[in-house]
Amino acid sequence: MAEAESAPGSCLTPLLLQDFHLIDLLAHFDRERIPERVVHAKGAGAYGEFELTHDVSDITSIDMLNGIGKKTPVLTRFSTVGGEKGSADSARDPREGNWDWVFNNTPIFFLRDPGNFPVFIHTQKRNPQTNLKDATMFWDYLSTHQESVHQLMHLFSDRGTPYSFRHMNGYSGHTFKFTKPDGSFVYVQIHLQTDQGNRTLTNSEATHGSFPSWTVSLQVLTPSDAETFRWNIHDLTKVWPHSAAPLRPLGKLTLNRNPDNYFAEIEQAAFSPSHMVPGVEPSADPVLQGRLFSYPDAQRHRLGTNYSQIPVNAARSPVWNPFQRHGATATGKAVSAVFGEVVDEDYVQPRALWGVLGRTEGQQDNFVHNVAVHLSGARVETRERMYGMFGRVDEGLGRRIRDETEREVEKARK
Repeated sequence: MAEAESAPGSCLTPLLLQDFHLIDLLAHFDRERIPERVVHAKGAGAYGEFELTHDVSDITSIDMLNGIGKKTPVLTRFSTVGGEKGSADSARDPREGNWDWVFNNTPIFFLRDPGNFPVFIHTQKRNPQTNLKDATMFWDYLSTHQESVHQLMHLFSDRGTPYSFRHMNGYSGHTFKFTKPDGSFVYVQIHLQTDQGNRTLTNSEATHGSFPSWTVSLQVLTPSDAETFRWNIHDLTKVWPHSAAPLRPLGKLTLNRNPDNYFAEIEQAAFSPSHMVPGVEPSADPVLQGRLFSYPDAQRHRLGTNYSQIPVNAARSPVWNPFQRHGATATGKAVSAVFGEVVDEDYVQPRALWGVLGRTEGQQDNFVHNVAVHLSGARVETRERMYGMFGRVDEGLGRRIRDETEREVEKARK
């Protein structure tokens, strides 16, 4: 019997439950949609390779980073963070053996306490009461957790809306440790800088192998450097100034092949910062420590307890783990205004970034306008907190945002 056909009864009798093929077809259909990712639901992916161009054997024993010219196969997935699958690509949003690089397109993030992550993500989703995006919910959290101001300065400048995936940089944000067998280690942050600049590729360039690529570099601090560093190296809301930790070239990441099956290879891909290889370890960054558990746990919910057996997630090296067995698919009104702690140091780098934006004509104006349009939808008490927050970055900035936001509020009332 063809799979799409069912066993008919007579004109007087219904279909029979014994029609296994029909029941099996319908049961599978009922279950063929897997839950979308809690964050990073909207995305796309491609295959490529990483090529080591500079020797770093002095700071790590990672096998793929020893031997200039060595190439390692790569699967990448680009995504927004807060939106659902049908959300706009243009949303103002940060842009996730096997070594997973779960990076953002900004070098910092909104928080440094992993306990705040679920609360923050809820503010990026739709309000469960109205099923609409909620500006008050969004700004309520940020105005009461002002360590987020540095990320806001990135997000609402033109940097917050990259032209395309291929024109974005990538940053580890978190601090990792590169280790050697003798027990020595250094702290590192990883940078991916797009080689495309603001240029787009034509069809003829693409067919002739002009594939998008990124130059990969490291920032390196020794343990003694870290002890005297101005900022806590485990604070995800801070960058490492290049003057203190210059970029050290590492290699090149090139994307050269699209997936054959989006669902099997991209939608089922399970990235996690806990997936590492010998020679790299997590640091004491508390947000990283939280992600080490949360990401695999989210995949267990989304893909099943044996998600690591799905071909796209399977280990590149032989693995023997007799302690995991059975399980599915085995093959072999919320509170957002809880105040966070903030100190004057949290405003030093945002203040510097405000000055950097002023070097390019229109960048400061765009930032003020972008914030004002979004913030105007929030409640008055939330807006007042944000005016004070931006005023601590720069008094003039605070006044400009207040003036333009209130003009937007008045405009909406007319």
